[in-house]
Amino acid sequence: MPKPRKHQVSLDATPYYHCVSRCVRRAFLCGTDHLSGQFYEHRRGWLEDKLLALPQVFAIDVAAYAIMSNHYHAVLFIDAERASHWSDTEVIERWHVLFSGNMLSQRFLNGDVLGVAEQKRLQIYVEEWRSRLSSISWFMRVLNEAIAREANQEDQCSGRLSFRSSLSSTLRAA
Repeated sequence: MPKPRKHQVSLDATPYYHCVSRCVRRAFLCGTDHLSGQFYEHRRGWLEDKLLALPQVFAIDVAAYAIMSNHYHAVLFIDAERASHWSDTEVIERWHVLFSGNMLSQRFLNGDVLGVAEQKRLQIYVEEWRSRLSSISWFMRVLNEAIAREANQEDQCSGRLSFRSSLSSTLRAA
C-alpha cells in the first residue's frame, strides 16, 4: 500500500523529489489522440507555463521536467530554508497570489489594525501557509488543478481532478 506523501518526504535525506502526474479517464495531456483525431499539443504550453510560474510563489524549484502525451515528470527541489526567511507579509502576499486568503489576511494587507487575538490567529494561518508554500503536495495540487480545470473546460466534462500523482526521492548530486 502506498505511503502518504508526508511520510515519503524527508528533507534530511534529500531536497530533490521526482514527481509523476498521470491523466485519468484515458485523457490526453498533449499531442494527438490517434483514436479521436483530437489535437492537444497546445496543452503542453499550459502545463509548462504553470510549472515554471509556480516557483515564483512556492519555495520549490523545478530542477527538470518532461511532458508526455498522458503524463508528466517533474524533479522538484524543496527550499525550506527560503520559506523560513520569508516575512509574515511575504507569506501572506504569496498565498494571495494563489488563493484569496481570509478576512484577517485581507485586512492585514489593507493596513487595518488587528486586535491581539486577531494577530495571534493570523500568525497560525501564516505558519500553515508557510508550510504549504514549501510542500510538494500543495505545489502539485495547485499545478494539477489549474491544468485540469482548463482541460475539463475544453473537453466539456467535469470531475474532481484529471490527474493522479506519485512521488519518489532523487539522490542529491554531489
